[in-house]
Amino acid sequence: MQARAEFAPGVAAGRHTHPGEEFGYVIEGTLLLEVDGQPARTLQAGEAFFVPAGAIHDGKNVGSGNLKVLATYVVEKGKPVATPIK
Repeated sequence: MQARAEFAPGVAAGRHTHPGEEFGYVIEGTLLLEVDGQPARTLQAGEAFFVPAGAIHDGKNVGSGNLKVLATYVVEKGKPVATPIK
């Protein structure tokens, strides 16, 4: 499944997981990607990222303009795309 997400400055997706892998590409803006067990990464437009299946992670717009991300999820049919972590 593919999805395009847009975040205003300062907005975060919130900590969550996916039952499958996530492949992402920053279309516009600056993304702070935090994946549990890995160092935080700041990605700019044109950069890609990978989140392993089941990894708790969050993404936040740390730029001054909108953040646009294209994400591809490899998810088994019938499973939720994302599960929030509290």
